[in-house]
Amino acid sequence: MFDSLLIICTGNICRSPTAERILRQLLPDKKIDSAGVKALVGYPADETALLTAQHYGVALDGHKGRQFTKQLGRQYDLILVMEKRHIESVTRMAPEVRGKTLLLGHWLQQKEIPDPYLQSQEAFNFVYQLIDRACQSWAIKLGG
Repeated sequence: MFDSLLIICTGNICRSPTAERILRQLLPDKKIDSAGVKALVGYPADETALLTAQHYGVALDGHKGRQFTKQLGRQYDLILVMEKRHIESVTRMAPEVRGKTLLLGHWLQQKEIPDPYLQSQEAFNFVYQLIDRACQSWAIKLGG
């Protein structure tokens, strides 16, 4: 049913790469990638995001920021975003993918996942834990 997932945030250097790597561990038989609506194209994962993920046993090594495009959105069965405004951005760029675009926090009472970029380690830890809970919920729903 949903064999490919695209995870979206703003810059594609903190939240979406983290969710991508967690979901890849939980759902190894699915194609899972990430992108940003205002991506820092070619940039590696943010250093604090990388260290936070590492602390929890998730590697962000080799990640490079990628821009969301209409063409990219068409390649995936499900698009998961961090914030409601990301749904609006994705829909503006690719109206045809609106029906398959949901919040990563959908199963956590539609919770949005805040951007920890340039914030404290505590903010990154909080966001990591939210992302992990959301990914665990999706993995259960998607049969992982």
